[in-house]
Amino acid sequence: MPVATPVPAVTPATAVNAVARPADVRRANFADVIDFYAPGLKRWQSSEWAPASPRRFLPVSVTGSACALSCAHCRGKVLGGMVNVRAGQDLFSLAAGLQARGTQGLLLSGGSDRGGGVPLAAHLRHVPRIRGELGMKVIVHSGLVSPELAAALSASGVDGVMLDVIGADETLRDVYHLEMTVADVDRSLRLLSDQGLRTVPHIVLGLHYGRFLGEHRALEMALRYDVSALVLVVLVPLAGTAMADVPAPRADQVTDFFATARLAAPATAINLGCARPLGAGNGDLDRAAIDLGLNGIAYPADGAIEYAKSRGLTPRLFEHCCSLTWSEAQEQRFAPVRVTG
Repeated sequence: MPVATPVPAVTPATAVNAVARPADVRRANFADVIDFYAPGLKRWQSSEWAPASPRRFLPVSVTGSACALSCAHCRGKVLGGMVNVRAGQDLFSLAAGLQARGTQGLLLSGGSDRGGGVPLAAHLRHVPRIRGELGMKVIVHSGLVSPELAAALSASGVDGVMLDVIGADETLRDVYHLEMTVADVDRSLRLLSDQGLRTVPHIVLGLHYGRFLGEHRALEMALRYDVSALVLVVLVPLAGTAMADVPAPRADQVTDFFATARLAAPATAINLGCARPLGAGNGDLDRAAIDLGLNGIAYPADGAIEYAKSRGLTPRLFEHCCSLTWSEAQEQRFAPVRVTG
């Protein structure tokens, strides 16, 4: 079974006189391609790309709009845009109805309980039929996991598990309102790894009210395990939350973290996820992600696809979640994951 392995402490890229450049490290470990993603989490298009089917990959909430935590950065706002499993409806029938209208993959998520986990257990028994009979991909956003949930996720055959990795006790307390510690997050990573699940850690940059606190520790924790991919996202101050007026984290801190992550995880697929400010300055962020060796970008800014071409990278476009991505080495162990050709 996969086990935690010691890794050197992660040091910010700006503090290291590194010989290797992040883009060179990427090219030494990956083909000269870059993946762009546009899942149906929201309506989106750019001047370079209009997705053919916004229903191809959809998020599903098992709790509706309810969440026991009322986190400072979200307060359940994100759940409002998801498809709900209604009372008296099972997940398979919901999935079958969505598939009939063109959906090929699901992100199974929902609000958290008081222990920081998403109540997925009752729904996982439907996943084998969804994958086998409907041919759909299913990834889950688990929250913190127990041994029982980790085992159930493994038994269900889900295609991947997304987990927000928090590296500061203060963030767990002040943002998530959880009486938990970083050790509980690390335990969840270990439980998922021990079950051999495709685990895709997410690190939210600037999550602690717009400032960096624990992100480098989160990266160290994630890289102790055999993760399938790493997704970096950036705090989005949402109206109606405690962080509505919080400035987004500084761009230089964000891009420095891109470089740090690339150098710390040279052979791990790293994507810039869809949760990030998409307004002014987004193009600069996307170009930095390309220059600093990230493997993929969700909802790319205008010009990002052409910019990637100018940097010698061949773009590939996918209408599914960027968590459905694995490195070439991992493709040899797992069946290829492709929702679109």
